[in-house]
Amino acid sequence: MRRVPWLAALGLAVGVGLWSAHAATQVCTGRFVNPIADVCWECLFPISIGPVSIGSASGAPDTNNPSSPICFCGSPIPRIGLSLGVWEPARLVDVTRTPWCFPNLGGLSLDPGLPAARGRTGSSLGDGAAGSVWHAHYYVYPLLSWIGALIDLGCLEGGGLDIAWISELDPTWLDDELSFLLNPEAALFAGLPAQAACAADCAAASVGLPLDGLFWCAGCQGGMYPLTGNVTAHVGGVQASLLAAQRLVYRLHRAGLAWGTSGSRALCGRYPMPVMQKSQYRWQMTQPVPATSPRVGCNPTGRSSVLWEPLREVPVSGESFGYLLWRKRTCCIL
Repeated sequence: MRRVPWLAALGLAVGVGLWSAHAATQVCTGRFVNPIADVCWECLFPISIGPVSIGSASGAPDTNNPSSPICFCGSPIPRIGLSLGVWEPARLVDVTRTPWCFPNLGGLSLDPGLPAARGRTGSSLGDGAAGSVWHAHYYVYPLLSWIGALIDLGCLEGGGLDIAWISELDPTWLDDELSFLLNPEAALFAGLPAQAACAADCAAASVGLPLDGLFWCAGCQGGMYPLTGNVTAHVGGVQASLLAAQRLVYRLHRAGLAWGTSGSRALCGRYPMPVMQKSQYRWQMTQPVPATSPRVGCNPTGRSSVLWEPLREVPVSGESFGYLLWRKRTCCIL
């Protein structure tokens, strides 16, 4: 009879060990974005004609619009048009710890035979390390042109779904030192004064639009630099994955792969924007729990996620995240 407690303890230890090994296994989960049920269509508003706005999205302020409804584009003889402003769902972003996992593609998991470091959340690998590490993917997703909305206006991006950037193929994404070689300005924003200024960006984004002048800040999520998937100040999965996604978009602007589409300069076409204007974008969660109301789904860059992130990080089945990126588009309808 004395052996029973020892056998029970041994069985318990084995069970805990097996459970821990299973919990440490990173699985790829996700689902395809439903363009009707999973999209916060109120984030499309306001639509503006010159300085006049039509409609609104609760808690989602608009950027500045051209002061005149009349615009001129084309050469050598300019054509007269009407200036239009609209928020368009234009991109998707995956953020996941599992390499080659694509949550927004239904949880598709690939094995191309190329090595890629595994991500982590806090001390998930059992070595006591803090922070988190994320892979990210960037998709071209011109949803409005697919469904035919506003298609006759000739302003919106066309084409099909395309994977435009994959972190597993970029050796600098998880290496802060290699990233520094490409973005040495990171050293200017590592000090306490620069980081303390991000508190003002957090406050501004939480009540309105972020401060574009503080371009090195991601508001309440943290700092934009380093432009990698390594998040030192990990508060929760939603906050950390948002920061990784925002860093990715900023990084693509720095590389010339993402352009400016808002404001008077964009009336006649996109223009180079090596320093991202944070106010040009809104963020909506699509995975694991879609945020489909404007108060939780039309988030400016850097807005605090404290009020809407509860129950949006699900252990095992919901630790990979997906975001729909809404982009302000200003154009001249000719």
